[in-house]
Order: sequence, then C-alpha cells, then structure tokens
Amino acid sequence: MTIAENFLADFKMEMANTRRMFECIPDDALEFQPHSKSMTLGRLAGHIAEMARWGTDTAEVDELDIQPATGDGYKPLTAESRASVLEFFDRSVAEAVEAIGRVSDEEMRAAWTLKAHGNPIFTMPRINVLKSMVLSHIIHHRAQLSVYLRMNDVAVPGMYGPSADER
Repeated sequence: MTIAENFLADFKMEMANTRRMFECIPDDALEFQPHSKSMTLGRLAGHIAEMARWGTDTAEVDELDIQPATGDGYKPLTAESRASVLEFFDRSVAEAVEAIGRVSDEEMRAAWTLKAHGNPIFTMPRINVLKSMVLSHIIHHRAQLSVYLRMNDVAVPGMYGPSADER
C-alpha cells in the first residue's frame, strides 16, 4: 500500500463524516456566532469545506504563498447555504482524492512549504501537511461545527458511534 492509499483511506472516512455534519446545517443559522471572536456558522462551514480543497493544493504544488506579492491571495469561503457548501465540499473532496492519489511515496516524503508574502511559515514533508493542516484541521473545526449545531438545537450525527441524538 502506498502512502497516498493509506492516507486516502482515512481521508475518505473523515470526509464522509464531515459531509454528514454539513447535511445538518440549517440555512437560517448561517449568521449564528457564539462569541464575537468566533466565526459565524457560515464562515466555519466554508472554512471546513475549503480545507478539503487544500488537499489538492498540497498534492499538486511544492509550496503555496497564501498572500503573494502579485496576484490573488487566499480568499476565505463563507457558506451561503447548506446546498452551496455541500456542492463545494463534494467537488473539493473528489478533486483532492484524485490529486492525492497521484502522489508518489517519494513526493509524499518531500518538503512542502507554506508561505505568506514570500516568507516561509513552515516547511514539512507533504504527508505531514496532509495529516495535520488538512485532515486534523478539518476534524478540529468539524468538532466546533457540532457545538454550533448543538447550540442551535440541531440534532448532531455521531462520528465514531452514535451521538446523544441517535440513541
């Protein structure tokens, strides 16, 4: 089994769980913000969805400048509806699975760099970027999304077994 195949087994499972969480988002709660320092529910959902796209970026380039001197930089995604975030997420996951599946073991071990304004933020092996900045990052924010949903009295699906709403 290649490194990519091993990673994709976990990635696909977690993306299926994430999709189940997205399916619960009520369109009328997208502006919900539990604290002034917190993202709105729509921004949080958009952030999770855009991270799936980061899997493609990580697979296809050796470095990424999120705030380049010229051209477009990182543009945060805010969900405008449950349907829009699901469509973006599904497309992003499919693209990421395809792109990651093409990465050789040697490329997985190669250095990958995130930059801002041309300055390195970090450099680590590509597989570590996929595990930490993509997969673990999605899981972290998905947990936040479950709290946002709970605060809006939305039934939350279980991720690794039944939730209190599924008993």
